[in-house]
Amino acid sequence: MPRFYLPETLHIGAVISLPEAVVHHCQVLRLTPGDTVVLFNGQGGSWVASLCNVEKKKINAEIKMFNGDEVELPYAVTLAQALPEASKMDWIIEKAVELGAAGIQPLATQRCVTRLSGDRAEKRRAHWQSVIAAASEQCGRNRLAHLGPVSDFRHWINQQDMHRRLVLSPVADHTLAEWARHHPPQAITLIIGPEGGLSEQEFQLAIGQGAIPLSMGPRILRTETAGLNAMATLNSHWGDL
Repeated sequence: MPRFYLPETLHIGAVISLPEAVVHHCQVLRLTPGDTVVLFNGQGGSWVASLCNVEKKKINAEIKMFNGDEVELPYAVTLAQALPEASKMDWIIEKAVELGAAGIQPLATQRCVTRLSGDRAEKRRAHWQSVIAAASEQCGRNRLAHLGPVSDFRHWINQQDMHRRLVLSPVADHTLAEWARHHPPQAITLIIGPEGGLSEQEFQLAIGQGAIPLSMGPRILRTETAGLNAMATLNSHWGDL
C-alpha cells in the first residue's frame, strides 16, 4: 500500500483531509474510493486508512486500523556529515535514512566547498527535512530521523555527547569492521569529513574529545560513500542486515 507522512494527530475513526502533495500523489497512482493507504506521523506506528472520496483537488480518508510494527535499528546511529558539494547531501541523507540512521548532523568544516548560513541554511534544512520524510515513506520507517542544524565543527565537537564518536580516516590503524566485531551494539556517532577530508587540526580536535579513529579499509572512499558504507558495515556486524 502507498505510504504517506502526515504530521498531525492520527487515531482510529478519524476522517482527515489529505494535504495537496498527498492528493497529487494519489491521483498519479490513480487511486479510487475504497483504496487503502498507510499514514504515519513520525511518532511511531502507522495507520491504515481507506479513501472516502477522490476529487480533483480533495481526498478524504478514514483511519481504520493502527499498526505498531517498527523497522528501526536496535541501536541509534547519528551520521555527522561535513557538507559536501552540490546536491550530494540530498543523496547522503536519503540513503542514510534507508539504512536506519536515527540522526543526521550537518557540519561546516574548514575544507567544505559548500557554505551555508542564515536563511540559506534554514531553507536547505527544510529541504533536507522533506528528503527525510520522503525516504521514510519509501523504506517503511515510521519515525523520522532527527535533523540537527548546520553546525560549525569546532563548536559541535566540543559539546558533550553521550554517544561514542567514531571518526573515519584512511590513516587509522584499525578498521570499523574490526572495532564492530569486538564491541556490542550501541549508540554511536559517525564523523565524516568533506571531499578534502577533515583538516589535521580538526582531526586532532576530534581525537582530543574522545573520538576513535577508524578506517574503512585500504581504499579511500568519497565523502558520499564513506558514511553509508560505515552504516552498512555496522548493520552487518550488529545483526540488522
